[in-house]
Amino acid sequence: MIPAILPIWAFPMIDPVAIQIGPLGIRWYALAYIAGIIAAWRLGRRLVQTSPAVATPQQMDDFISWATLGIIIGGRLGYVLFYRPGHYLFAPWEIPMVWQGGMAFHGGALGVIVAAWLFCRAQKLSPLGFGDRVAVGVPLGLFFGRLANFVNAELYGRPADVPWAMVFPTDPMALPRHPSQLYQAGLEGVALFLLMITLFSRPGLRERRGFLTGALIAGYGAARCIGEFFRQPDAHLGFLLVGTTMGQLLSLPMMLIGIVLMWRARRP
Repeated sequence: MIPAILPIWAFPMIDPVAIQIGPLGIRWYALAYIAGIIAAWRLGRRLVQTSPAVATPQQMDDFISWATLGIIIGGRLGYVLFYRPGHYLFAPWEIPMVWQGGMAFHGGALGVIVAAWLFCRAQKLSPLGFGDRVAVGVPLGLFFGRLANFVNAELYGRPADVPWAMVFPTDPMALPRHPSQLYQAGLEGVALFLLMITLFSRPGLRERRGFLTGALIAGYGAARCIGEFFRQPDAHLGFLLVGTTMGQLLSLPMMLIGIVLMWRARRP
């Protein structure tokens, strides 16, 4: 049982709509996606030129539209297939309604991987070499996305008695909970980005095609598994195999794939 305490941190109650122009509302969630894509794009333009060069800045410019489609389509289909297949089986017309929420990083990651592979094939680039550069900027998008989850008071944490626990306005039980969105922003965003930029700064690792891609995949899987210990499982799924969550089950194979990629790239 969680003791009945008042949280020291008050939820900031930020309006999810950042800008309202007549009937048009621009949400923080949309701005987070835009900020993440722009930040990763600007960084990627510099990284693809770093020795050994894998592409031109102009090719990175062209790839952004491919990546954006991969994120949106993959993220939405991932949510539909991994988290609520039963619901959308009987309401398929709701699948395109992304404005109602429901995006999955694991699906978005698969979407970007497919987009990168198709783009590299069309441009005759090395998929692993190009993917290594793209991988470094991915945590930037994760960081902004988790902040948007916090603003929306969604994907909140499990009940907690820590001094920084919060009562989220969207919680029907009104319990003090971990602000797990901020934990995940720190793990998947800040910590993972620092790891990736540190690995990229080592010329020997940059030459090992696939190593940085593997590091991102394995690193995200580990960060997500840790964050899930503080995050409240989705109400319609709850806890699954031996007390794990869907996020953890999807992250375990990612960790394995990432480790295999790094092992295979142990030599340039």
